[in-house]
Amino acid sequence: MSPQGRVLIIAGSDSGGGAGIQGDLKTVTCLNGYGMTAITALTAQNTQGVFGIHPVPVDFIAKQIGLCLIDIGADAIKTGMLHSRAVIDMVASRIPAGIPLVVDPVMIAKGGVKLLEDSAVQALKDQLIPLATLITPNLPEAEYLLGTRITGVEAMQAAAQALLKLGSHAVLLKGGHDDGHTVTDILAIRGAEPILMQHRRIDSNHTHGTGCTLASAIATGLAQGLTLEDATKRAHTYVQAAIHAAPGLGQGHGPLGHYF
Repeated sequence: MSPQGRVLIIAGSDSGGGAGIQGDLKTVTCLNGYGMTAITALTAQNTQGVFGIHPVPVDFIAKQIGLCLIDIGADAIKTGMLHSRAVIDMVASRIPAGIPLVVDPVMIAKGGVKLLEDSAVQALKDQLIPLATLITPNLPEAEYLLGTRITGVEAMQAAAQALLKLGSHAVLLKGGHDDGHTVTDILAIRGAEPILMQHRRIDSNHTHGTGCTLASAIATGLAQGLTLEDATKRAHTYVQAAIHAAPGLGQGHGPLGHYF
């Protein structure tokens, strides 16, 4: 079957293969899309953590983006790890009008390593988020963006509305970091009633790359012409199945089973 939907992914590499560019490409491929990449940074990491970050020069990131767009083109763009203000400013200036943009505001790795410089947070809010069709923060990222603690579904609903005020068309606030046996994600679309997506928490240590995978799955759906709601629901189903199919690799937070 020929791939449907061209997705340009602008993000960092994960040497362990579970998240970042590697997880993104697996996701796009498994959902029958065509993935391209502009790599923003190399990371030395495995399931136990991030042990080094090597930034790619901004001009070279811009060249990757430009060459993909001018030749192959894109039906959707997804951003992940954009570690510095200079990178964010450049990426924001290269996003073509009319192409759906999914922004995963990657800030902190599962092991606690910061993946976004402090000086870049304001640039993310001012330059990139207002261009986004959808942003996909988890609770710690949302708390960082809003400067407030978020606990419970009611607080999440208020936070989703506050995040919309940053300028994106929609927000998917992910509740996996909250307590309880039920995980609640909230899809808030400008001008529409919020949609609560709830599922039973999957008891697994093999969840490395869930955020990257979810955002890339949504971007693939948008590239294939799905509505934002349908793309998000399909992505949810895919991620949950990939967690269940995790191969059990590594001694820390293991990767998903993308090819279930």
